[in-house]
Amino acid sequence: MAMWQGAMDNRGFQQGSFSSFQNSSSDEDLMDIPGSAMDFSMRDDVPPLDREVEENKSYNGGGIGSSNRIMDFLEEPIPGVGTYDDFNTIDWVREKSRDRDRHREITNKSKESTWALIHSVSDAFSGWLLMLLIGLLSGSLAGLIDISAHWMTDLKEGICTGGFWFNHEHCCWNSDHVTFEERDKCPEWNSWSQLIISTDEGAFAYIVNYFMYVLWALLFAFLAVSLVKVFAPYACGSGIPEIKTILSGFIIRGYLGKWTLVIKTITLVLAVSSGLSLGKEGPLVHVACCCGNILCHCFNKYRKNEAKRREVLSAAAAAGVSVAFGAPIGGVLFSLEEVSYYFPLKTLWRSFFAALVAAFTLRSINPFGNSRLVLFYVEFHTPWHLFELVPFILLGIFGGLWGALFIRTNIAWCRKRKTTQLGKYPVIEVLVVTAITAVLAFPNEYTRMSTSELISELFNDCGLLDSSKLCDYENRFNTSKGGELPDRPAGVGVYSAMWQLALTLILKIVITIFTFGMKIPSGLFIPSMAVGAIAGRLLGVGMEQLAYYHQEWTIFNSWCSQGADCITPGLYAMVGAAACLGGVTRMTVSLVVIMFELTGGLEYIVPLMAAAMTSKWVADALGREGIYDAHIRLNGYPFLEAKEEFAHKTLAMDVMKPRRNDPLLTVLTQDSMTVEDVETIISETTYSGFPVVVSRESQRLVGFVLRRDLIISIENARKKQDGVVSTSIIYFTEHSPPLPPYTPPTLKLRNILDLSPFTVTDLTPMEIVVDIFRKLGLRQCLVTHNGRLLGIITKKDVLKHIAQMANQDPDSILFN
Repeated sequence: MAMWQGAMDNRGFQQGSFSSFQNSSSDEDLMDIPGSAMDFSMRDDVPPLDREVEENKSYNGGGIGSSNRIMDFLEEPIPGVGTYDDFNTIDWVREKSRDRDRHREITNKSKESTWALIHSVSDAFSGWLLMLLIGLLSGSLAGLIDISAHWMTDLKEGICTGGFWFNHEHCCWNSDHVTFEERDKCPEWNSWSQLIISTDEGAFAYIVNYFMYVLWALLFAFLAVSLVKVFAPYACGSGIPEIKTILSGFIIRGYLGKWTLVIKTITLVLAVSSGLSLGKEGPLVHVACCCGNILCHCFNKYRKNEAKRREVLSAAAAAGVSVAFGAPIGGVLFSLEEVSYYFPLKTLWRSFFAALVAAFTLRSINPFGNSRLVLFYVEFHTPWHLFELVPFILLGIFGGLWGALFIRTNIAWCRKRKTTQLGKYPVIEVLVVTAITAVLAFPNEYTRMSTSELISELFNDCGLLDSSKLCDYENRFNTSKGGELPDRPAGVGVYSAMWQLALTLILKIVITIFTFGMKIPSGLFIPSMAVGAIAGRLLGVGMEQLAYYHQEWTIFNSWCSQGADCITPGLYAMVGAAACLGGVTRMTVSLVVIMFELTGGLEYIVPLMAAAMTSKWVADALGREGIYDAHIRLNGYPFLEAKEEFAHKTLAMDVMKPRRNDPLLTVLTQDSMTVEDVETIISETTYSGFPVVVSRESQRLVGFVLRRDLIISIENARKKQDGVVSTSIIYFTEHSPPLPPYTPPTLKLRNILDLSPFTVTDLTPMEIVVDIFRKLGLRQCLVTHNGRLLGIITKKDVLKHIAQMANQDPDSILFN
């Protein structure tokens, strides 16, 4: 808790005391960011900057235990130097530079020997091998989750006496006593009332089944929240807001670790099986990214470079969506559009390969036994008419309204959870919501079934052999004509299903608000799609009956002839699902492609596009943030949105620290401070980075050094370099002057100095500064005036300024 409190300090660039730097973290930990070197004009009264390096000669960084060479991150680096603390942002520029140096060295060595050439080839191939492993592991885990969740969902209603490991559908597949009309009923499948009181008829049997349904739901939910709370707190939620933040360069140690993967996989099955209004699609992205992060440790190229690892995580996110929806192309576009911060062309190819392998692996496992990757795959055959764009756009408006309503209410509830006593009792909260959901869900068959089965039912295009109530139409036609079924009058079953679906819609809208964000794995894709699919099916059936009973109306008679199949309610359900999902997440391109891959029909892309764009426009008019961005802001993560334009006329001097009347910026001098002086500054301040200047009088900038690197280097020198004491002079210059006899040895730390920190002038417009931070992934930049150091701007300062300009609470930004 102290770590989180420390992260809320507003003083800037803070991280903890000298004695506790290793186990504390901060919102203001600064990273050294190479950018543009300063070129100051020299004056007679200013000491030389000592920055000229002789050609073909490595400069004398000295370093600790080193005589005449700079510390090389590829060869014998000081342990800990160049690494990052938890809850801090990586230095994208430095990481990419280190990777280029590593690649350049491997390329040069490959010309020297056959073994080096083999090593070069294996290094180039390692990325593709890693994608293969991620795809295989992600697909296998997704198949395991699908099979387990299907079995445990059916376990709430009964058990297969022919083999307890069979779910309801597979149990009756193996039965010889099942009819086509009642294919879900077989003697091998027994409800709990049949097992306990030997009958399935009567009020008491109904009460027994009701009680067992609620009991199993509570048990699954209790196990899920308990495992998350005890073993892996990071396994809760969707995971996509945190993954977006991590891919932007933020570090959350343990979020993609082994324990998180194991517990998230187990508890995801339990949470989905409990019957709560949540899905597994979002958490599957988290699971796939955990696989990617863990497998990265098998390859030095990715284990030692945070930027390269984030390229892998982008591909892993694509694989996660691929297995969640059976949509490899949609997965790649989702990673590109929604979660990735840096997405080079090479990552696009590898993401496609990882998504392909993951989908192929899941297809090989065949978790649903129908050779499909998802439970609700459908195919429509009736073309849509231009007039139907009107109801499709209406569904888009509904999706946008629902998305905006959900985001506002869910964020308000999550904020209440964070700021009140409610957040201290996650187990009780989960059990209460589960109990309410189960008690209300059991009487209604559409809320009792799993949400994926509900969506499959709503997407279904009714045929003659369908026994669902949604397909209970009156058959007033000659079936010998063959071809597609014409529009028919609705029967009693359809009207009954409409009322049940209306109640289901109300329950889903309300209960999802309180479910998303609880301390269990909870995805939002499936509940959002379910809300839209219900609304779409209701509208679709209404349009179908209008076309049947009022075929003479002008809007119908020009294109819908008597006895023709004009309206497809399942298509309306699919469009509604896309509209609601788009309204909540603000996805557009990837959403349309995912829904297209679910249906396999190119001709329905225009309705999907119309609904998705309408929902986005409506939702954006009511609130600019999608649900994931809203949760990022709620948690105070330092995510600099690349899609928003900064249109305010402020200057760097308006944002930099120190402000007027603030204490002067703490700096180090390049050649006049002792070890004791530096240690005193470190112990008395909590700044995590220090500009290095020529002298306090001149304030001419030399470079920037990290607090963490200073501490590690000084401690390492005291251990390994003889004679280093508190009075030893620290030099950040290339050459140290001759010293009198009996003077303590000097400590040369030029090797940890960033000689090219990114700088801007005090009159630089903030719109340029914000653009620089976005495009270069900067951690901080220094502010100068005529070459003299004035102050510093951190990523947190930029985010706070943007929030302030948008009339939001700037103190909501907790990290840097």
